[in-house]
Amino acid sequence: MQISKMYTSRKKIHKDKDAEPTEFEESVAQAFFDLENTNQDLKSDLKDLYINSAVQIDVSGSRKAVVIHVPYRLRKAFRKVHVKLVRELEKKFSGKDVILIATRRILRPPKKGSAVQRPRSRTLTAVHEAMLEDVVLPAEIVGKRTRYRIDGSKIMKVYLDPKERNNTEYKLEMFSAVYRKLAGKDVVFEFPVTEA
Repeated sequence: MQISKMYTSRKKIHKDKDAEPTEFEESVAQAFFDLENTNQDLKSDLKDLYINSAVQIDVSGSRKAVVIHVPYRLRKAFRKVHVKLVRELEKKFSGKDVILIATRRILRPPKKGSAVQRPRSRTLTAVHEAMLEDVVLPAEIVGKRTRYRIDGSKIMKVYLDPKERNNTEYKLEMFSAVYRKLAGKDVVFEFPVTEA
């Protein structure tokens, strides 16, 4: 019994260079596998989807976020079921916020004089910007401001689309914690003040 269970959930996780998944990653893969088999709404959508890795990030106090990295080429398929999938996964990992992020590779700048151009989508800046968009899904980013403090440190303010306010307001602190962990940057998420 145990063996067959392991092989089946293993199909839901593909790690680079055939690395062994951690216990936590296996639990996430198992959650995906269970959803595919028990949730009629998601069954057909999840059939070809799998994840690359998963980590837990401490947000504040006892709150934790589950960050799941999904293959870049499957990101559109994941976006289609994003809201439903996240809702179901959050039920499985009770009380933890779930975030899906596409795996992107950052390439270092080419050496001087080399003819190789690196695509813009592989630069650190572009990857971090794309990551920011993944973190706040399904909300959309409507504006960004960078504030430079007197001591030279800078903080970025990201404004989110107010129409997702009810679904995302309680997650703003979690967004910041996750992004700081992934990109090493301090970001404050806010909703633009709308003038009545």
